This record gives sequence, C-alpha cells and structure tokens, in this order.
Amino acid sequence: MKLASLKEGGRDGTLVVVDRELKRAVRATDIARTLQAALEDWENAAPRLNRVHELLHDAAKAQTINGEEVFALDPAQLAAPLPRAYEFVDGSAYLPHVERVRRARGAEVPTSFYTDPLMYQATSAGFLGPRDPVRVTSEDYGIDMEAEVVVVTDDVPMAVTPQQAAQHIQLIGLVNDVSLRNLIPAELAKGFGFLQSKPRSALSPVFVTPDELGDAWKNCKLLLPMRTFINGKWFGEADCGVDMQFDFAQLVAHAAKTRPLTAGAIVGSGTIANQDTGKGASCLAEQRTVETLRDGKPSTPFLKFGDSLKIEVVDAAGRSIFGAIEQTIEQAKNPG
Repeated sequence: MKLASLKEGGRDGTLVVVDRELKRAVRATDIARTLQAALEDWENAAPRLNRVHELLHDAAKAQTINGEEVFALDPAQLAAPLPRAYEFVDGSAYLPHVERVRRARGAEVPTSFYTDPLMYQATSAGFLGPRDPVRVTSEDYGIDMEAEVVVVTDDVPMAVTPQQAAQHIQLIGLVNDVSLRNLIPAELAKGFGFLQSKPRSALSPVFVTPDELGDAWKNCKLLLPMRTFINGKWFGEADCGVDMQFDFAQLVAHAAKTRPLTAGAIVGSGTIANQDTGKGASCLAEQRTVETLRDGKPSTPFLKFGDSLKIEVVDAAGRSIFGAIEQTIEQAKNPG
C-alpha cells in the first residue's frame, strides 16, 4: 500500500491512503490520525489501512470509502509522509562515493568502512514536503541535493541481528538529504559531526510497504534506478541495488546496536552511487569529485537560487512509485 500525509490537522499532518497510480486518495483518520500513530500501532493499523488501499482499486469509481471522500491527489497539498520523526539516522552505504571523495583528496578508505557502516544522527524535527522549496540563507554555503532511499521502522529492540531487523522495516521512500557543502569541512574538523551543514531534508510524496515493490525489493535493497534532474536536465540514474555495501537490514541493526529504535524511525541509505560513472550522479559533490579526478578541478557548480531539482524512482513500466520530489532553491528571509 501507499501512504501519505496532507498539510492539515497540525504539525504531523493527516494520514491518507493513496492508490498505486498516485491519482486518488482517501483520509484514514478512523484508523489513525497520523502516520506516526499508525506506526505506533502497526500490527493493528496496517491490515486496516491495506484494506482501504484495496478498496481504492476494487471500487475505482467510488466517491467514498468508509464514509470518507475519495479525492484527486495533488502533490502540492502533501506534507512529508512523516512531517517530523523521533529519529532519522543516515548511512553511507554506497562505497564508490566514499572511495572517490577520499581519492580526490589523496586519502585511502579505512578497511573498517567495508565492514562497519558509516552513519550519523540527522535532522528529524521537521521534513519538507515533496513540493516545498529548499530555503537557504546564502549560496556561499554550497547548496547540494542528495538523492537517497529511506526505510521506516516499527519499534526495533536493541541489539537485533540484521535478520531480525529486516522484519521491522515497514515502509520505504525517498529523501532529498540537503547538504551545505562549504560548511561541512569546518564542522567535521571539530571532530563532533554535522549540525549547521545539514538543514531540513525533503521526503517523497508517499511511502510504500515492501510488498508494493514486488521483485524490486530483494534482500532489503531497492533494485531500481534513482533518477535525478537539475533544471529539467538529466543529471543521473544510479542503480540503487548496485554497489550497496550494506543493505537496509544491516543499517537498521547497526543503528540499534546499543539502543532501541522508536516506531517511525527513519534510516537512510546515503547518496546512491555506482562504480559506473556513466550513470551520472545523485549529488553535486559526487559529480564534482568525478570531475576533479578526471580534470584536476570541478566544473559543475553547486545549486543557486532559482534552480530546480527532481528526484524519482519509476517501475519497469515507467510509473512513478513514490511520486517525485520536485523542489526549487530559494533564498531564506532573515527573521524580524
């Protein structure tokens, strides 16, 4: 099934069930007011939500379902599926990205990176909707997009194995993990991680259950390309299922090694990257690194005010699975 949240009902939105074509939706407030509430009672909520999803297709011309109006879906009316989450941890599971970045600055990848995932605590207090602009104070910060896959869990016990962790992955979606590249070096030099260089990220219009992906979800990996466009031009189509050193079960288990994860926890894959650079890139930093290794310096600029981006995954028939993240870059106004 496919789930989303409308921009209504407060900070956490209103839960809706969406059809496979991303054209029709119906509120599911009789089951759970928000997606977070559904995830906290997933064992009971999921079968009921799935029944509503089936009715959207079985009764394709129905005007109401369970007394709720069926309406045309407008992505501009959508908040992030989880407008805010208790936890968002982001990995770096695609080692071609790590290897190239380090090679560009003359450093080797530590051997531990091949057995122990990289992961950091990301911003979860608020996510942008799929059509919300990315607002940044200054272009000098080095504005970048990062196209990634995310999974959402139910309650995950501490110290689960990867095999156990796989059973706790309930939803899958996309994220534009916004990065301010020119702020990152100084922050990391402090030895205490990201803060100002990682503003709010944007989530895809809908999250989907693993069964909705069919053969495209295997061994806890998404086996489809990630399409990215900047200002309407093709930028990349890296394959999400290729060169992923750690699958999502391993990433979830890593995050839960010393603490349980709360229902609604989001775990990210990191920027999708392949050894084959002919597939383009999923972030500007990756493209700039390829250019530096090839030409001695980067030629692709970071994003500017007025630029647009699009991130999407389609199935074998060319149908959008999660809907597209489509955003523009805007200058943030100073308060007061």
